[in-house]
Amino acid sequence: MFFSLCSHVAAQQSAKVPKIGWLGGRSFSGSGSRQGSGAELFVTELSKLGYIDGKSVTIEYRYADDKFDRLPALAYELVRIKVDVLMAAATVEAFAARNATRTIPIIFFNVPDPVASGLVDSLARPGRNITGFTSISAVLAGKRLELLKETIPNLSRVAVLWNTQNSASAEQWKASQQSSRQLGLQLHSMEISSVDQFEHAFKEAVKANTAALAVTQETVLTSNIKRVLDLAARNRLPAIYTRGDFVETAGLMSYGPDRSEPFRRAALMADKILKGTKPADLPVEQPTKFELAINLKAAKQIGLTIPPNVLARADKVIK
Repeated sequence: MFFSLCSHVAAQQSAKVPKIGWLGGRSFSGSGSRQGSGAELFVTELSKLGYIDGKSVTIEYRYADDKFDRLPALAYELVRIKVDVLMAAATVEAFAARNATRTIPIIFFNVPDPVASGLVDSLARPGRNITGFTSISAVLAGKRLELLKETIPNLSRVAVLWNTQNSASAEQWKASQQSSRQLGLQLHSMEISSVDQFEHAFKEAVKANTAALAVTQETVLTSNIKRVLDLAARNRLPAIYTRGDFVETAGLMSYGPDRSEPFRRAALMADKILKGTKPADLPVEQPTKFELAINLKAAKQIGLTIPPNVLARADKVIK
C-alpha cells in the first residue's frame, strides 16, 4: 500500500508541465499576461490541441515594449527559467532568441526572409534549433505594386519605403525593382535607417513626384506604423501595406498573408516539438492564404475612388 502510494506521488511529480516562452518586441494592450492579438491567437490554437495555459502548459511572456535593445536580456531570461520552446514574434526577436540559446527549440513568426537574413540554412532544412513561419514579403512585393497600379489611374511613379539596415527589407526593395520593370513603373527609393528620418523621406518622395507608396515589412516601420500612416495621409500618398491591421488602423490598403495562419501553424509546430520532434526536422512553412484589405474611409480622405474591379477582390472592406 505504502509502495503504491509512493509510486503514485512519484508519477505525479514526474509528469512535468511543459513551459513555453513568448518573446515579443511590442506589447499592444499594456496590461494583462497575453498582450497582443498574436499571443492570444497562439494560445487559442494551443487550447484546441489540448494545452490549457496554467494547467497543462505554462506560458511565460516577455515584452520589450518597443525598446528592442531589451530583447537580448529578455531572451536570456526565458532561457534561464528553462522554457521547453521559445516563440519569437518577428525577425529581431528571432535573432535575440537564437543568440541566447543553441539548444532550446525556437519557433519564429512574421519573418520576411529567414534564409536571406541568415536565421536558417534553407526553408526545407532550417538546421540547428530553429524553424518557423515566413511571410515571404519579398515574393509579394510585386503583387502590391500591381495592386497600386490597378487602383490609381495613370500611375507611373511609386515610392518604396525600406530600411537600409534590414536585409529582409532590402530584399523587398530588390524584388520591387524587378517587378516595376514588368509593370512599367518607375520607383523612388525611400530609404530610412532610423525613426528620425521618416519626415525627410516623405518630403523627398513628394519632391520626386511619386503618386503612391509601397511600405516594406520591417521592424522599425512596424513599430512606428502610426507615424507612417499619418505621414502618408498628410502627404496624400495612397499607400499599400503588408498587414491588414494597418488598414484597420487608418491605412489605405494591404496585401499579405492571413494573419491567423502563422499562429495556427506555429501551435502545431510547438505541439510536435513538445512531443519530441527536432526543429531541424520541421521545414519553415510559408503562407497559403492571402488577404486584400481596403479602407474606404482612408480613400475618401485623400480623394481616391477605388475601382470596382479592385474592390470586388477585397477580402475585407472598411467603410
